[in-house]
Amino acid sequence: MKSYLVKGQVIEGVDLANCQMHKDDRGSFTEVFQDSWGTAIDPCQWSVVSSEANVFRGCHIHLRHDEYFCLLSGEASVGLRDERPDSPTFGHWQLYRLFGADLAALTFPVGIVHGWYFHTPSMHLQAVSESYVDYGADDNIGVHWADPALEIPWEFSDPVIAQRAAEFGSLENLRSEVEALRGSMS
Repeated sequence: MKSYLVKGQVIEGVDLANCQMHKDDRGSFTEVFQDSWGTAIDPCQWSVVSSEANVFRGCHIHLRHDEYFCLLSGEASVGLRDERPDSPTFGHWQLYRLFGADLAALTFPVGIVHGWYFHTPSMHLQAVSESYVDYGADDNIGVHWADPALEIPWEFSDPVIAQRAAEFGSLENLRSEVEALRGSMS
């Protein structure tokens, strides 16, 4: 299967780069990141994350760092929503389906609510433009994945989620919290 945009509208700064796999008798070689791609991210930390089937991670937003997601194995859905007040695509959402057998790099800037659901046991490569050591709760604000205001048409109903994610509030609450944080950062 090919990785693709399932539904949604254009979101400024979001990019899905299909990675070209070069195969021969020895195996394969695939470039999964190039500075020349002109993506939204200048990575400073790379991580490999494994997830079991029916796991959902997120939804949350970052105010200081961009993010990169590349599924290495398995199958995942990634939902995004633009919550940047000055963005021409504010309020737009997207739902992607990614397959480890078809490497594709999804990058997005600060201010995008995001979450990922793993249909099968999966492993992904994740990069951020600010080290996890340097950021805290003020750059990781959550919204419950099932809030209808997100408008993301998730294709699951009862995922395994972290206790913290189960306690996330509404999109309206997220917006209030983000507005307060942006005011204190000015």
